[in-house]
Amino acid sequence: MINDMSAIDSEKSDSIIKQIAAHYKEILRLIGENPEREGLKKTPMRAAKALYDVTSGYRRSAESVVNSAVFEYAGSNIIVVKDIEFYSLCEHHILPFFGVVTIGYVPDGSMIGLSKLARLVEVFARRLQVQERLTQQICDTLSSILSQKGVIVVCEAGHLCMKMRGVEKQQSVTTTMAYSGVFEDSDTRRAFFDMIK
Repeated sequence: MINDMSAIDSEKSDSIIKQIAAHYKEILRLIGENPEREGLKKTPMRAAKALYDVTSGYRRSAESVVNSAVFEYAGSNIIVVKDIEFYSLCEHHILPFFGVVTIGYVPDGSMIGLSKLARLVEVFARRLQVQERLTQQICDTLSSILSQKGVIVVCEAGHLCMKMRGVEKQQSVTTTMAYSGVFEDSDTRRAFFDMIK
């Protein structure tokens, strides 16, 4: 049964990728290229596979990624996972933005496997996204599925929509933050930032 489901999922994925590739082929024509020339013959399929991969977050559930690794824990000090790298696509221009996410939380009876925090970042980053929402979604998900006293998420990223088009500011970095619970208190936030310096 599992193999049958895998075959169905694979067939569905292959069909979607082929449809995306056909659109990429037409886009190449529309921008003035010849999609039949040697260097571009396989580009539509390569681009379709790449897009399907970098948007895999639409086909994954944050809850299923995280719930399998929530454990009882009696500690109550801040836990931090720093500099989780991510790559995403800006929903406004479908250009990449990328950087790091740092997550902190104060347990209240449970903790989460450290690698699951990185997987949670991937679920939301691998969608058409804006950095502000990405940061908030990570914070909200952890706040809802984990028994905790507070969650804080800081995201720093560079956006190619600002670097390679538009204002073309190469050194610009955007920082966003979302927090809940005990991190509403400025002293607790300060303790978190002291930890990640």
